[in-house]
Amino acid sequence: MSAGFRISSALWDKIHHFASFPQTGVSLQQMVLFGQNPSQGTLLKASQFLAEELPVRLAHRVKELSELPHGLSEMPSIRKVQNWYAQSFEELINFPPIVLPPDVRQALMAPRAETSLPESTPNPSLRHLDPDHDALSHHSHDSPSSHYFSSNGPGFNRLRLRVPMERRSVRSRSSFASGSRKIANRPPPVHLRRYYADTEAVINWPPQVQDYNKRFTKMLESIKSRHDPTVTTVAQGVLEWKRMQNAKNIGLDIQAWLDRFYMSRIGIRFLIGQHVALNTQQAHEDYVGIICTKANVHDIVHEAIENARFVCEEHYAMFRGPPVQLICPPNLTFPYVPGHLSHICFELLKNSLRAVVERFGLGDDDMGIDAPYPPIKVVVVEGKEDITIKISDEGGGISRSAIPLIWTYMYTTMEGQGIDQDFQASDFKAPMAGFGYGLPLSRLYARYFGGDLRLISMEGYGTDVYIHLNRLSSSREPLL
Repeated sequence: MSAGFRISSALWDKIHHFASFPQTGVSLQQMVLFGQNPSQGTLLKASQFLAEELPVRLAHRVKELSELPHGLSEMPSIRKVQNWYAQSFEELINFPPIVLPPDVRQALMAPRAETSLPESTPNPSLRHLDPDHDALSHHSHDSPSSHYFSSNGPGFNRLRLRVPMERRSVRSRSSFASGSRKIANRPPPVHLRRYYADTEAVINWPPQVQDYNKRFTKMLESIKSRHDPTVTTVAQGVLEWKRMQNAKNIGLDIQAWLDRFYMSRIGIRFLIGQHVALNTQQAHEDYVGIICTKANVHDIVHEAIENARFVCEEHYAMFRGPPVQLICPPNLTFPYVPGHLSHICFELLKNSLRAVVERFGLGDDDMGIDAPYPPIKVVVVEGKEDITIKISDEGGGISRSAIPLIWTYMYTTMEGQGIDQDFQASDFKAPMAGFGYGLPLSRLYARYFGGDLRLISMEGYGTDVYIHLNRLSSSREPLL
């Protein structure tokens, strides 16, 4: 259990060592191509990638959690999350490596040009998450120096250069685990290492491969479960800090950190969820792990509409909530994670439903008659680059001065709401309103694979929200 977990000085040395390496971004397209019909060898290759990549990502977050501004790092809930990340980091680096016969190892490591994955493209969301991104975009990934970064200044550990998956550097796990200062100060050798295993060379995988995959997957499931309440626990930590500081809103520096932290969390949980699904779920024609290769936008949005209306009717004790009109081609499909899209639409529809109900009232409760509500309109169109979803309501709109605040964590227009101490199951179970995380988190989910979320409001009338989804699926994760 993590309740009594403490970060030792030796573990801190290893955390700082791993945090000196850049993170490796993957694209949705690469994950789909990699995971099609995976053999035990392919899954082993994925396990090896995660055994190297996840400790680096976790180390970045542990280090950053210890360097937060204004005393935020000292809050009990923030310390709790830091310990969760450090414990998961320790479990990963101490996981026993697999011992393979020389011929199997050679088959796994042999470079095969014909099986290389397509190039991923920079995520446009980086310009929103990192102001220095555009100034750094001229660096070439082909230079050995581009595989590393230094963090000599005060404050956050800002990742300056990012290495795409198809140009990942190889690092020795034994040198990682040693935590030696000598090794930590010396950059690793640069080689090409792809997240792909050509398994045609091996027909019968030895039993230790399947055993390793099972054990590694079981550990990842435990880590994922440990981190389920991270969103609400960090939010509780920010509340603790606000009470201590007697602050009404959080500053831009904490807002920027929350964006980076939650974006990283989305990425870590996506990689773990994808790997667990590939190892445990039955093969499905339209699914590669948790990625649906033919995600039907109409069906996903329609389900989000029904769920949001149900929550609205339950919250306000209504017989029938405001109507929602869906205008969408019935057969529009593209590769995406249905859970991400459903979460985004659900949160935005809840906002629109609440705005409409609160503007037009609840009707006559005694007679069981609901107020006549104008419909909320959801329009979906497909372009060459994006699939765009527009959600339009007549809920009265938002004042121009309040527009910047709606993207701020912990900001809510619903009075008397807070974080339920028992609300720790996951990111995808939320009350009608009041948590203050719906919009900013939805924007991060949209941006994770190269999309975006934009809002235009007409005070006195209503609000239009645009969800842009990258239908090309080639943008890699925005890692900071």
